[in-house]
Amino acid sequence: MKWQGRRQSSNVDDRRGKGGSGQGIGGFNPTLLGPLVKILFSKVGLFIVGGFLVVSLIMGKNPLSLITQFLGGGTIQNESSAPYKPSAEDQELAEFSATILANTEDVWNKLLKNYREPTLVLFTGSVSSACGSASSATGPFYCPGDEKLYIDLGFFEDMERRLNAPGDFAQAYVIAHEVGHHIQKITGISDKMNRLRGQLSEKEYNKYSVKVELQADFLAGVWAHHSQQMTQMMESGDLEEAMNAANAIGDDRLQKQSSGRVVPDSFTHGTSAQRMRWFKKGFETGDLSQGDTFSATSL
Repeated sequence: MKWQGRRQSSNVDDRRGKGGSGQGIGGFNPTLLGPLVKILFSKVGLFIVGGFLVVSLIMGKNPLSLITQFLGGGTIQNESSAPYKPSAEDQELAEFSATILANTEDVWNKLLKNYREPTLVLFTGSVSSACGSASSATGPFYCPGDEKLYIDLGFFEDMERRLNAPGDFAQAYVIAHEVGHHIQKITGISDKMNRLRGQLSEKEYNKYSVKVELQADFLAGVWAHHSQQMTQMMESGDLEEAMNAANAIGDDRLQKQSSGRVVPDSFTHGTSAQRMRWFKKGFETGDLSQGDTFSATSL
């Protein structure tokens, strides 16, 4: 990608080296429900639960442990009080992320009237959000409670090392996907999904969760389409990097790698083929009207 020297977003909250502290402000009450139940039935569970499974498979962590930490029920160590000094590579990733966020702002301000720009929070170790406390093992996530994206930049190294999904455009795809969840928040889609929670069985709700995630992939593709028209940042091989990343994080591929078997009823993000298909559809059309995964007869 030709991203150097371009505008960086001012909507970046750099908390690297500061660590998280205590329970988030999302209103979770640990005395009433167990951590797993709380996250499954919270308003933000739609965007987070699937992420725990994906990241636990990537990093070899116990997903229940990750959920406990996210809710503040486990022990999350704060970072050292010594001044944080990022490596040159880490600082370049921070500048890259701020540049990609700025580019998403340019695209979505063009496509959506009265677009509310989200904030990108960079952290190391742990972080507090309106959705609770999270460790770096949680992976990138979007919190609709405060309309912020949270990323520990170390995740990009995990993408390359553990998922075999290297490349700067693969990293841009991750950011654009989380911004896609923000689009769902401000357009009311996530609120509609929240109203379905508790009305459906886990199996049926998982089907809707898949549609939410695939739509976020589509929106990432729409961003890439218009970004390329506006900036010509993409270079040869960039599209393949994003497609490879989408393939690497399909539910079927992750489950097969983890347990050797695939359980479709437990899918929450979609198969590798589905994730690639919807990202590519968004990229090829750039047309928001074609991203209705909820009405699609075939995913």
